[in-house]
Amino acid sequence: MQKVAPAINQADRGGRLWLAFISAVISLVASFVTTAAPIPLYNIYRAEDGFTNAGISVAVVCNSLGTIASLVVFGRLSNHFGRRIIAIVSLGLLLCGCVLLLNVHHIATLVGARLLMGVGTGLASSTLTSYIVDAAPKKPEWLASVASSQGPMLGLAVGAIASGALVQFGPSPRELIYLVCVGFLLVSAVLIASPETAAPTPGAWRSLAPRVHVPARVSNLLPVAAAVFLATWATGGFYQAFMPGLVEDQLRTRSPLILGLVFAAYMGPSVLGAPIGGRFTPAAAQRIGMITFLAGMIGMIMAINAGALWFFIVSTIFAGAGQGIAISAATRGLLYGSAVADRAPIFSAIYLICYSGTAFPSLIAGQLSHILSLQEIAIGYGAFAVVATLFTLLGARNPSTDVRAGSVKRVAASVGEGAAVVAQIHQALAAQVSSSQREDTAQ
Repeated sequence: MQKVAPAINQADRGGRLWLAFISAVISLVASFVTTAAPIPLYNIYRAEDGFTNAGISVAVVCNSLGTIASLVVFGRLSNHFGRRIIAIVSLGLLLCGCVLLLNVHHIATLVGARLLMGVGTGLASSTLTSYIVDAAPKKPEWLASVASSQGPMLGLAVGAIASGALVQFGPSPRELIYLVCVGFLLVSAVLIASPETAAPTPGAWRSLAPRVHVPARVSNLLPVAAAVFLATWATGGFYQAFMPGLVEDQLRTRSPLILGLVFAAYMGPSVLGAPIGGRFTPAAAQRIGMITFLAGMIGMIMAINAGALWFFIVSTIFAGAGQGIAISAATRGLLYGSAVADRAPIFSAIYLICYSGTAFPSLIAGQLSHILSLQEIAIGYGAFAVVATLFTLLGARNPSTDVRAGSVKRVAASVGEGAAVVAQIHQALAAQVSSSQREDTAQ
């Protein structure tokens, strides 16, 4: 049986855990700022080094594949070594990727750096999001899921805008943004030396065996959550791989800052959309979010065909807000009632699906870019959004099993001490059965 990390200091929700929470959020944002930094430079690489849309899509795919491999193999290491040390390792890998990107003149260098950064991003995704949920205050209840699911979106938006501005207006446009990211990562590594929330335990080598799972109590929510993650992150991959060429060729601008703002227009509103979703049940928020996302995608395709930059940005903002509502709601549902040791595997599963949504559609679209126009590729992504939205509308559910369990507990408490004892016995038996099931699964 694989041992899992017990919680540390979970009764102490004071200043020390607030420090851990804030440090983890800053580090998560820094990780994804670094991930977004190369995007506004893609047109420079195209113009000065002869990179193609297909080559850039390969770099995007390799970044996602590195992340997927990291999540599958290393996603549970923080349960065994603790959150802090694995978080610092992830920041170090991202820093090494930035160093490689300081001298990009061949597509192989870009691909190698993005692959290395993908591994670092995978470690950061599972470890830092678990750290955030471990240390988050109990109120408001939506804070943990919003911070963990939208921290990456905020980092991507900030990274794209900052990179675009530095590339267009700063000195040494091919190097400055990476030097800034190195500094940001070093500061994050210092800040992350904060209270630990998961005790180191044996079994690290066994944890490297590829395995991804979510608790059985929320497994019925996974198909719809997967549709949400796949469609929205596939669109994010489209913006990374094809937006540089689309902005220059179809929307008639070569400005790195405009390119960064266009990418941020998709990622940034995701952060604003997430608290809106917290006002609804997970199922309702996923439906609202995907309808908004689809409306934005339709507008984006219309804007490409019309060559209207302002309409394209407005539509992108709608799509981004919709993805924020839907993603945070899906994450909230999967985290419902989770224990500390559940969270790293849950986030590994979430990000495995997300980065699969980025990687494989980008790989297919990159190959099709030799025979299809960018407008036709955008229509294909729109069709994917239609299918995912319909599936969400028909299949979205709330974590009803835990809701019913909570209702039983409240009723038992209200009828007196005798019924409460019965409920406690029932819970102990259920926990024993669950433990046995986990042992069988691990074996």
